[in-house]
Amino acid sequence: MNFLKIAAIGAVVAMAFAGNAEAKTYKVGLDGTFAPHAMPKLSGGVEGFNVDFANELGKRLGAEMDITAAQWSGLLPGMQAGTYDFLVAPTTLTEERAKSMLFSEGYLNTDYQFAVKKGAESVTDLKQFSGKTIAVNKGSSYDRWARNLEGEVGWKVESYGTTTDAVQAVMSGRAFAVAAGNTVIAWAVKKNPLLELSYLHSTGLVFAVPFRKDSAELRNKVDAALECMKKDGFFIGISEKWFGVTPVAGSAAVTPQPGFGQPGVEGYDPTAHTPDCS
Repeated sequence: MNFLKIAAIGAVVAMAFAGNAEAKTYKVGLDGTFAPHAMPKLSGGVEGFNVDFANELGKRLGAEMDITAAQWSGLLPGMQAGTYDFLVAPTTLTEERAKSMLFSEGYLNTDYQFAVKKGAESVTDLKQFSGKTIAVNKGSSYDRWARNLEGEVGWKVESYGTTTDAVQAVMSGRAFAVAAGNTVIAWAVKKNPLLELSYLHSTGLVFAVPFRKDSAELRNKVDAALECMKKDGFFIGISEKWFGVTPVAGSAAVTPQPGFGQPGVEGYDPTAHTPDCS
């Protein structure tokens, strides 16, 4: 073996060790059945908003993203056990979760939204749903939320096995509106030209990237990359692609936060910084 070949092999080995030391491959998990965030594609693998997000994040971190699609129920425990470095599944940041995990700043608002048949009366207040039938996915957070408001709003809640079934209830006239997460409803409307978006109920919550408590340095790297994605319009592009909706000014998708993480939440680091978005 000549010297040049030995030198080349040595360089490759050195690069491999350097890559391992710098974690040039991140193991990340998502739920591959949560359309339009991640869903099976005909050619194999998964596609969706969060798949595009994960791949772009890898580019900006200079790393390979080893993406695993798994059931949602196993993702957070798997991350805590070390199976994943972090999750790219849409994860609602709550005070309870922040006690045991670190989070990036929010990158999408997670609100409740309604869809109705195109041309239906405009709704600007929940009270306008009084006397109407609202279709929801049985057992979902939207189901519980809507049922808790039955007495106050005066609507009738009908539960269906899937969100698709709830949408069909609107199309068939069995329900006036379907309620679900804003991104899921936007996807349903994008696929069905006979539907249109209706009232949006703000929860004040956001989707953010979760990490283990001992991963502050990695969280901060991802957070800085998120800020750049917001500044250069990356999230606008994939929101329009997958949801058919342009994020409004002030929303999580276009508003970088100071410090690292989500302000006001446990684990937030207020250290001032200027991300390198070059």
